[in-house]
Amino acid sequence: MMSSYVRCGFFSAAIDCYRKFLLSSGLRPDFYTFPPLLKACGHVLEGKRFHCSIMKLGFQSDVFVAASLVHMYARHGYLGVARQVFDDMPFRDIGSWNAMISGYCQNGNAAEALDILSAMKSQGIKMDSVTVCSLLAIFAQFDDALSGILIHVYIIKHGLEFDLFVNNALINMYAKFSNLGDALQIFESMVVKDVVSWNSIIAAYEQNNDPVTACLFFKEMQSTGLKPDLLTVVSLASSFAQVNDSRNSKSLHCFTLRRGWVLKDVVLGNAVVDMYAKLGYVGYALQVFEELPAKDVISWNTLITGYAQNGLASEAIEAYHLMEECEGIPPNEGTWVSILTACASAGALKEGMRIHALISRNGLIADIFVGTCLIDMYGKCGRLDDAMSLFYDIPRNTSVPWNAIISCHGLHGHGDKALKLFEEMQKEGVEPDHITFVSLLSACSHAGLVDEGQRSFQVMQEKYGIKPGLKHYGCMVDLLARAGLIEKAYDFIQNMPIRPDASVWGALLGACRIHGNAELGTLASDRLFEVDPENVGYHVLLSNIYANAGKWDVMGEVRSFARDRGLRKTPGWSSIEVNNTFEVFYTGNQTHPKYEEIHNELRILTAKMKGLGYIPDFRFVLQDVEDDEKEDILTSHSERLAIAFGIISTFPKSPLRIFKNLRVCGDCHIATKLISLITEREIIVRDSNRFHHFKDGICSCGDYW
Repeated sequence: MMSSYVRCGFFSAAIDCYRKFLLSSGLRPDFYTFPPLLKACGHVLEGKRFHCSIMKLGFQSDVFVAASLVHMYARHGYLGVARQVFDDMPFRDIGSWNAMISGYCQNGNAAEALDILSAMKSQGIKMDSVTVCSLLAIFAQFDDALSGILIHVYIIKHGLEFDLFVNNALINMYAKFSNLGDALQIFESMVVKDVVSWNSIIAAYEQNNDPVTACLFFKEMQSTGLKPDLLTVVSLASSFAQVNDSRNSKSLHCFTLRRGWVLKDVVLGNAVVDMYAKLGYVGYALQVFEELPAKDVISWNTLITGYAQNGLASEAIEAYHLMEECEGIPPNEGTWVSILTACASAGALKEGMRIHALISRNGLIADIFVGTCLIDMYGKCGRLDDAMSLFYDIPRNTSVPWNAIISCHGLHGHGDKALKLFEEMQKEGVEPDHITFVSLLSACSHAGLVDEGQRSFQVMQEKYGIKPGLKHYGCMVDLLARAGLIEKAYDFIQNMPIRPDASVWGALLGACRIHGNAELGTLASDRLFEVDPENVGYHVLLSNIYANAGKWDVMGEVRSFARDRGLRKTPGWSSIEVNNTFEVFYTGNQTHPKYEEIHNELRILTAKMKGLGYIPDFRFVLQDVEDDEKEDILTSHSERLAIAFGIISTFPKSPLRIFKNLRVCGDCHIATKLISLITEREIIVRDSNRFHHFKDGICSCGDYW
């Protein structure tokens, strides 16, 4: 009865049945009693109580009971106790060896697993299907393709290639190596396929960025009559999110609700939260998250990441604070990566520094992903020196930290330093990847290093054999067009071997706005509206080009067209952190409690600026109004409101850090240079493109942005 309960997954019922057996039957447990009960243990304390009973009854020398104890302790992470039980066994069969090997494999201890395997072989015991399945999993986890292939050879030599479980493990292993050809070959050669086989091939394509094929395999699975299980749904949730299929995503959610799976399985619940977050339905993601009866660290990580990915950095930080209040859910590496990304996005330097302290206390500063996110956070919060210090304190044998530090220098306009870091990276023998060159080309673009950028684009292809993607082409167009080589940028687009996307045409349109090329701007906008008609930003850019040229009628037509399509311009805002609180200012907003003080400070600053020769640049007023009204519009730009608030709210001569969601306009750029001179402050502004460090009347960008 107990064994049947366990086979059906009713673990609590099995343990209740054991209690009734002891209290009412008058019988003694035997060798067959404990193996299923040990499998049913939800907590190691239950297992320890059964271990005591086993010792009292003298069953510890039984090979099946001892192997079950090894499994139980290993499953709960108590490998030391599991190893002691294993070493004390007077006799070991293949099941005992497998229990210890799989225990080490499940806990990521490959070296110990291989030591046990060597000891097993030395005693003349051959690997069976369970052994090879455990080893295939560990080799996949540690990206050891050669050892995995050698195990595959062993499988073929010993006739295990027809074993269903072995084939499923092989599919999973080759999928982890991104070898979809071999995974598919094994799948197609299988005579018998169960739901695990289909789950394995669906997950293989989903995890290797081919969600369309994953969905096709699911349809084929349905045609066989097999019903999806929880793991099928987890893979499908990710696949539907990747292809932005909101209709099927909602259907999938309904399917899981009808079966009550979301409320029973936290893994599936997390997958549904992640699916909605990736689709941009943050409200639905939060609703599913709140309905989860049990939340683990991955649940919280998924919510925090979902907020951060959708530009809701403040909500991500708030969710992290709620997670901190939960007992028994300590943050892990995934948490730190998610929250540091949010801090970087929001410019929450103080919060990021607090998290840095927690990471140091937990001894995770050397983790390459956590360390890289810290570099990114400090770089994007304007603390480039701190980012550099961290960079030299973490392992640098992969491209990940190099990409981050090169990108940070690019954001700050230090193209020469980015190029020197790239040279240093090559000298240390670290292989650059496609992200390295996106960061490098972007850095060259921000610094106006046209020749160096073109040379890097060539090196990427000729030396490293990296085929340019749309991001690389977009950076090259931006590099040329930003430098005023607009015709050359257009010719570059015409000669691209792949179809330009919105980022490529958008780079050209943005440069046409800077250099006032209305003719080519119109052409670029026409192409943009073909590939991305719903992006209001491109309509705004085009209307601004016509406004600068004084073509108010045409500008009105563009804006009316956008309005008729239901598109609304993203309002400009700027934020500043004062006394651990973020203050957000919108352009023209007059509702702030300190508006009168802010307005008075701006009036004083404007008078002082005019004394230094400041003349308002009305080209950046995109409305056909009188000059005095134009000056008021310029003065009420969001970054000026934030700067004035910072001046009246902080100590004299202390630095100000401003974050703006749009590009800084030319007039505000001139004004901020003068304000930095008048107030003797360093004013650090991060706009949608890059950093501007204003000090003593000079900007770090050299007026090139």
